[in-house]
Amino acid sequence: MSRFQFVADNCATYPVKRLCELVEVTRSSFYAWQAAAPARAKKAAEDAELVTRIRKVHDDDTTVGAPRVTAELNDGVPEAERVNHKRVARVMRAAGIASYVKKRRVRTTVPEPADQKVPDLLGRDFTAEAPNLRYVGDITYLPLADGTNLYLATVIDCYSRRLTGWAVADHMRTSLVQDALADAAATRGGLAGAVFHSDHGSVYTSKDFAMTCKDLGVTQSMGAVGTSADNAMAESFNATMKREVLQDAKCWSDELTCRRQVFRWLTRYNTKRRHSWCRYKAPNDYEAAHTTTLPDAA
Repeated sequence: MSRFQFVADNCATYPVKRLCELVEVTRSSFYAWQAAAPARAKKAAEDAELVTRIRKVHDDDTTVGAPRVTAELNDGVPEAERVNHKRVARVMRAAGIASYVKKRRVRTTVPEPADQKVPDLLGRDFTAEAPNLRYVGDITYLPLADGTNLYLATVIDCYSRRLTGWAVADHMRTSLVQDALADAAATRGGLAGAVFHSDHGSVYTSKDFAMTCKDLGVTQSMGAVGTSADNAMAESFNATMKREVLQDAKCWSDELTCRRQVFRWLTRYNTKRRHSWCRYKAPNDYEAAHTTTLPDAA
């Protein structure tokens, strides 16, 4: 309770002057606070209405924080009716609404010795001037309740963070990453002239994968052995996916559930999930808004 509220609650019993002296506030400040009561009530009502709108967004995706909630609320809304992200953050804190935060840290990449020397063509610069120029990729494991794993291989465009190719299998053979790269080629209508950056996992350093890249016109790039920061964009994607899908669960109950949930998230990632890099648009929408012509998605 504020000191002004204390005075207001007791002014019918005791003089305002005495109450103000007791709580060490001036009478003029109390009367100014009292006069502002209608404005405070109006603001409280507006905040309550905003909480309802925020909960609707948050209930649909518990992983969203204030920036993405703000972008969702302001989507298609006239400038005069948009809400400020600082207000959204304040209201979310007051209402106890927060994005999911993973409570544990899991190592997802184990570096492998390289079979061939491939230069680092990105130098931790995960940007591109246009789509279909620079890609990053990685493999992450998807743990199942029976103690086995599925494996997800990804191909992500540095321009828009769009997941252009992916593959899931119950193995980590070279064909897994070959399938993911082929999927990206089908999505883009070809990858000729593009750079594909990865870590030094044995499947990426294999002769078969090198041949696939050559056939597709792709130039390979790799970071230093054992340095996750050199492929941070792909690692971040994997961590985000597992955090938002599994949340506090340790594994998926079975293979079918895993495949369905991962497929649903990957699809939503490209089409609906707002990305800070994309100015809080989904990757597909960002590409459509910032490029004039793009190959049709497969």
